[in-house]
Amino acid sequence: MELGIPELSLVVLVGASGSGKSTFAQRYFKPTEIISSDACRAMLTDDETDQSVSADAFDLVYTIAAKRLALGRLTVIDATNVQAEARKPLLALARHYHVWPVAIVLHTPERVCLERNLGRPNRDFGDFVVKRQIDNLRRSLRTLHDEGFRVVHSVTPEQVDSVEIVRQRAWSNRKVEHGPFDIIGDVHGCYPELERLLLELGYSINLTPGHNYGFTVTPPAGRRAVFVGDLVDRGPDSVGVLRLVMSMVETGAALCVPGNHDDKLARALAGRKVKQTHGLAETMQALAETDEAFRQAVRHFIEGMVSHLIFDDGKLVVAHAGMKQELQGRMSKRVREFALYGETTGETDEFGLPVRYPWAKEYRGEGLVVYGHTPIPQPEWLNNTVDIDTGCAFGGALTALRYPEREFVRVPAFAQYAIPKRPLEMNATQLSAQQAHDQVLDLSDFQGKLQISTSLISQINLREEQTSAALEVISRFAIEPQWLIYLPPTMSPSETSQLGSFLEHPAEALEYYRRAGVNEVVCEAKHMGSRAIVIICRDSEVARERFGVTGEQIGVCYTRTGRRFFSDPELETAFLQRLQQAISKLNWWESFDSGWFALDCELLPWSAKAHDLIQNQYAPVGAAATASMSAAQAALRQTVTRLPESVELQALIAHTQLRQQAVQGYVEAYQHYCWPVRSLDDLRLAPFHLLACEQRPLYDRDHEWHMQTLAALAEAEPRLLVATPYRLVDLHDQASVEQTIAWWQKLTAAGGEGIVIKPKQWVVQNSRGIVQPAIKCRGAEYLRIIYGPEYDLPENLERLRQRGLSGKRSLALREFALGLEALDRFVNREPLRRVHECVFGVLALESEPIDPRL
Repeated sequence: MELGIPELSLVVLVGASGSGKSTFAQRYFKPTEIISSDACRAMLTDDETDQSVSADAFDLVYTIAAKRLALGRLTVIDATNVQAEARKPLLALARHYHVWPVAIVLHTPERVCLERNLGRPNRDFGDFVVKRQIDNLRRSLRTLHDEGFRVVHSVTPEQVDSVEIVRQRAWSNRKVEHGPFDIIGDVHGCYPELERLLLELGYSINLTPGHNYGFTVTPPAGRRAVFVGDLVDRGPDSVGVLRLVMSMVETGAALCVPGNHDDKLARALAGRKVKQTHGLAETMQALAETDEAFRQAVRHFIEGMVSHLIFDDGKLVVAHAGMKQELQGRMSKRVREFALYGETTGETDEFGLPVRYPWAKEYRGEGLVVYGHTPIPQPEWLNNTVDIDTGCAFGGALTALRYPEREFVRVPAFAQYAIPKRPLEMNATQLSAQQAHDQVLDLSDFQGKLQISTSLISQINLREEQTSAALEVISRFAIEPQWLIYLPPTMSPSETSQLGSFLEHPAEALEYYRRAGVNEVVCEAKHMGSRAIVIICRDSEVARERFGVTGEQIGVCYTRTGRRFFSDPELETAFLQRLQQAISKLNWWESFDSGWFALDCELLPWSAKAHDLIQNQYAPVGAAATASMSAAQAALRQTVTRLPESVELQALIAHTQLRQQAVQGYVEAYQHYCWPVRSLDDLRLAPFHLLACEQRPLYDRDHEWHMQTLAALAEAEPRLLVATPYRLVDLHDQASVEQTIAWWQKLTAAGGEGIVIKPKQWVVQNSRGIVQPAIKCRGAEYLRIIYGPEYDLPENLERLRQRGLSGKRSLALREFALGLEALDRFVNREPLRRVHECVFGVLALESEPIDPRL
């Protein structure tokens, strides 16, 4: 005995006490799906038969049921439910959450119920109670459908053992279909344009008179068309459009959801009274020239359409006027009305048209919602939704969205068939809907505890104190949020070396990667500068179209914490123009098919950004230490003339000389990173990552490609750009390893900071997880700046060798995952809040209490 129930429904068990409801529920449903009134009483009083708390127990039942239904979970109510008053709040819950209420009635004879109750503890409430419940149940059988139950099943004791619960997939649920799809906007009777669009999409159309509505359409291999509704009215050939689309649906070449014009046509064909306006009269006149069988086929075709369709594991939703997240996959009259008409505010605009409630501005769903209904000049992305009604009947175009490619294919209208009340023209300087919406970010998206999902790490958690610190930085000091599409991750140092007087040495980093299963690494010289992210556009029009900034801006240069690098706007503009010219010289705009690039760089000298730090911290320390060590040495020399044979004094003099040398090394170390910056010609930019362009993030290219590509860019503008020296190292070739170590020693001996060692590929994973994307190995003299002048004295070095790296390495991996996720989201044109979620996450993680010297 099959009992069909929708996969998302509120199942109400109806039966007297002792009818077997709990046993039935436990047998055919998951324990987590069942909400028992008895169990709720027990939660409150430890006694499931305590009737004194029934009201509170049912409040708990309704609360739990509401939470489950809101999350889209099938819910089973285990209570007697024999009275209409008891079922009324459950029906209200089903209506509120747009799910079907299902009643399963257990017809158990009175004597059986009484016998079962006798064998159960604390069930001595009298036979009259069961008798009254069964009387109520009999009366209820006549009213369940009228009350609102969409499905009613009756089960007798003899049938219980043969029951099979069949969970029926919702009509809108096509999640197992992954595409690819060609989603076509409002056609509105524009048959010539539809035919042209299908041909451009690769569909073949053959005329088959007298068969399949007159057409046979063959889609490209594996593809399928999906129409967003409003097939009819306004255009020149609504009947032709209906025949073509119906033929495609009948053969499986297409799917279709209804539009409000289609729905109105079906009601007119059914003989209902409707106003024949907005092109309906012409459509009805054209249909009057067809036979009755075709008109009825049109009516049944429209009436059989589902309000909306969900594809690709929930990643794609198609509805005529859109679909809020909380309505997706639900079934109710309200859901269908929203799919057909959307929502209005009750107001009218200056053209006399209803003002539509901007549901897409509040959309936060994971599924891409593709819709039409409201004609616009160009397809508009907004918060993972896109309107593809580009007003073909009004002289605009017929648009299709290719999914998952997210590419638009458009056919301009052959003529203007109707005059719109609201003009379709758009100001050329106007921001897109998404950019206008992103002008103000919502504080609630960035407050409190946050969880961020990335492709590399499924969940990155941020504590409230971390997000508070990040809000302080990003709100007070960061550049315009439109430019802030990426922040670089921190980098772990190599494991602490035990070799001689070294705290860091390349041997440990190279061995780490060899043990991780990496065969080749790229070793890059570390520049003596400050980390800088540069966004550069071909022109201000690209900057407006892609980043939503206005004015004459062509890019920006910002620090690793999101602050503007240059305080002088003229200097920044000249800096960006030189980089722009270098890219133009190499024809990158054309060869990469991109109007913009994002680069990860070092800007030299360090003093260009850190002048105040050097002047107010490093230089005073160096000066004070130099003076104090000189005074100490002078005092010791005077003392030794009086105690020439003191061994302790001689040792103290030797130790002080070491300290004095350390101070001198400290001063010389930071001086390597300083030179005067009087003009643009004194700056040097060393790019080492070409992060992204319009077509894709570029971390799919290996680091050697980045080094070679950016070296060519440096050659194109030697006044500003410098190439990064690097080596490709085979970790299984000892000679290659030794040559790299020697190279590091030479660099650091000359005052260089050190090297960065990276796997050749950007992302490497093994059985233990993600391998560190980069490890820095700094030179002995540079580390004086970090740890202090005397860090390498034996007593200090031994203590520093106890430093722990696990926290730093975990931080580096999380920030790396967030950085790549931010680039992916931006290139995929996700809302700025989604991009900023990752950028914000990097800033938040930077507040972790980890030794900043690592």
